Amino acid sequence: MQPEAVIFDIGNVLTRWQPEAFYDRVLGEDRRKRLFAEVDLHHMNALVDDGALFRETIYDWADRHPDWAPEVRMWYDRWIDLASPRIEGSIALLRALRQKGVPVFCLTNFGSYSYEEARDKLDFLGEFDREYVSGRLKVSKPDPRIYQAVEEDCGLPPDRLIFADDKAENIVAAARRGWRTHQFESWQGWAARLVAEGLLTNEEAGL
Repeated sequence: MQPEAVIFDIGNVLTRWQPEAFYDRVLGEDRRKRLFAEVDLHHMNALVDDGALFRETIYDWADRHPDWAPEVRMWYDRWIDLASPRIEGSIALLRALRQKGVPVFCLTNFGSYSYEEARDKLDFLGEFDREYVSGRLKVSKPDPRIYQAVEEDCGLPPDRLIFADDKAENIVAAARRGWRTHQFESWQGWAARLVAEGLLTNEEAGL
């Protein structure tokens, strides 16, 4: 039986979420390593993903670390550069699925406020049939509760959902609930999986 809905993560599936690479370009690798060693930027971002205010949280973090304040503020001021470039092959798959009438959802660790701000810059964010955003739900992957929330909201059996994410721990958590899963490495690999599931042809998938 084919899946009834396809679920995309956003970071590193539809866009490249690589903060370290951004700071390497801006600061140089050595200075970036010092910054990340002295300031827990990933924890700061996790607070945003769990529902904390976007700009206010980052600017407060900058105030707590005055030696690195301008660099920390970049996380907000240049956020779209941290989430670049887009993965156009994956965006094309999203659109090909929807053109065939296959429901497409997102399940993403993303701040509710940053998600809204990103809409103007990432047009595909307006194209999902359903959005499951950690900042709205106040729970992040791989917590089982976020997968349960998806199931309860969409009403589909777990084995009729297929989910792509780049992080192994998120894939494992979904698989434990009975979801079909694909650990994302390239859009071509994801395309091949969607073809294998009978959801797209090779031509529709861009293969």
